[in-house]
Amino acid sequence: MKKYINYSFVYAILALISGVFFREYTKMNNFAGKTQLSFAHVHLFALGTIFIILVGLLALFSNVEEKKTFRVFWRLYNLSLPFMCVMFVVRGVLEVSGKSLSKAANSSISGIAGITHMLMAISLVMLFFGLKKAKFKGRME
Repeated sequence: MKKYINYSFVYAILALISGVFFREYTKMNNFAGKTQLSFAHVHLFALGTIFIILVGLLALFSNVEEKKTFRVFWRLYNLSLPFMCVMFVVRGVLEVSGKSLSKAANSSISGIAGITHMLMAISLVMLFFGLKKAKFKGRME
């Protein structure tokens, strides 16, 4: 469980940093509209902090960590979530600063963001496969 608490704590710190950056960067640039910067904070907090604690609780009451699909989930999830949030920050900084990119650069950002979302979806499917195979302790069955 300690591993999940540590990961969750790191994601919480990143969520707080991204939230402060969002607020201060938009204020510094007198930006009042919607921006992708806010999504980094929400994703890091919900999917990084809260979701990881829930996964830790599931692992505490089952043998899911022994399943190969869970190990694939864990690696893929913790690879794709940070990259997804980095792309939110990149897109958001460009929106707030008002910089326009070439069509190719804009497509590249969208493509990387799309790939990270697909990897996240695959990792969640792997989690559910692992949970379906897991044996739960006590009254969880």
